[in-house]
Order: sequence, then structure tokens, then C-alpha cells
Amino acid sequence: MENGQNGNGWSRPSERHEIGHVQEVVRSAQEELHTLLRQRAEIMKRIGTVKQTIAGLANLFGDGVLNEELLQLVDRKSSGRQPGFTKACRMILMEAGHAMSARDICDYFQKKMPSLLAHHKDPMASVTTVLNRLVDYGEAQAVAASNGRRAWLWVAESRTEPVTNEAVMASVT
Repeated sequence: MENGQNGNGWSRPSERHEIGHVQEVVRSAQEELHTLLRQRAEIMKRIGTVKQTIAGLANLFGDGVLNEELLQLVDRKSSGRQPGFTKACRMILMEAGHAMSARDICDYFQKKMPSLLAHHKDPMASVTTVLNRLVDYGEAQAVAASNGRRAWLWVAESRTEPVTNEAVMASVT
């Protein structure tokens, strides 16, 4: 049984050769996974930037400048019903242009979409869960607010200048 066979005739990997090869394959797969996750984060930032730009243009010129497909892609298509909870959190954070706390988002829901909170036993916990998922998806970033509490910021590519209505208008003309 020197070659790694057990009493049943099955072969086991040789401790020296085959395990080392498997570990190398696992290491290689791990490196590729890290690379892909970094690429996904970069892509999500780019998507965030483009969505913010489109939303800014729609805010300035009205949703009429967007076709049906684009309205749907940037979560602005009106289906006649309230958007889903996650979609609504995403829209609020994206259009805010600044970091928001879970309380800020709950307050927004209370004012603008109270029916979405009605089905949640603990709205703050629900909002926090969704915001943390958006972080996991690479769409948002958790940051420390000025009061030291946690807030979330829509992820977009780094800019040297903040996006303003004037900047959007200048890029259109």
C-alpha cells in the first residue's frame, strides 16, 4: 500500500506530490477570485457613476429624456406601484449624493413612501440590512458620519470635483 491504496482498492493522493498540486490549484483559484472581486468592485463603481449621471440628467431635464429601457436600468420606470424595498433604498441613496444614516432613510420613507415601511416589524433593522447588502454588492460604502455613527454612501468613481447641476449642464452642452 505504498502507492496510497487503502484496503478497499481506492487510491488516496500521495501526501508529497498530489496534495502539493491541489494546494497550488487552490492558491491559483484564490488569486483569480480576488482579482475578479476587485474587478467587480471597479465595475460597480463605474455603474454607480453612470447611474448617478443619468439620474442627474433626468432630474434636470425630466424622465422624458430617457427611453423605456434606460428608465428601467436606472430604477426610474414607474410601474404604477411602489418600488421594492431594496430598490427604493438604492434610489434614495443614489440620488442623495451624500452619506445617509439608516435613520435618514427611514425618515425619507416615512415622508415619501410610508406604505413600504408598513410591512416591516423593525424598519431600522430592515433598512440597515439592505444597506449592508448594498455594501456587499459593491454599490454602497459604509462610512462614519460626523456624529460618529454609521452612514452609507452610494459608490461612484472618485472625482476631483463634486457633481453639481452646473457640472452636469456643462457636460451636456
